[in-house]
Amino acid sequence: MKMETVKVKIPEGCNVILGQTHFIKTVEDLHEAIVNTVPQAKFGIGFCEASGKALVRHSGNDKDLEKLAAETVFEIGCGHTFIIFLKDAYPINVLQRIKDVYEVVSLYAATANPLEVIVAETEQGRGILGVIDGVKPKGIEKEEDIKERKDFLRKIGYKQ
Repeated sequence: MKMETVKVKIPEGCNVILGQTHFIKTVEDLHEAIVNTVPQAKFGIGFCEASGKALVRHSGNDKDLEKLAAETVFEIGCGHTFIIFLKDAYPINVLQRIKDVYEVVSLYAATANPLEVIVAETEQGRGILGVIDGVKPKGIEKEEDIKERKDFLRKIGYKQ
């Protein structure tokens, strides 16, 4: 078995969602889930087939993000893996709808942080072992940090 780390290049102002699914219709269903939830969102989706032609399928409403998604998931190269690059929306806006897509098996990450995908390769193919999302914690929040967190969530409208 060979192991590799693939660094995901996330464009400024974007978030990425990485997951696993099980069927070719995923690309269309994920596309519909996003546009039906946040119509103004810009996005690109890439999906690795795990059998048959074993192609990277792709969709989106932003050609640059769609191309990046297809190229990134091709580099990751793990069957039934999908990646979504999302702009003008946040994962919190679409995650539940993505989880509700019947083919989606699991999600590995939803982030704007630096992201690395740990991949294992065998004679059969490749699979995701895990992800590195962001950086190691620098400490434990104190009272002023708690206040700052709570104030921020209210400022951006996620809490009242």
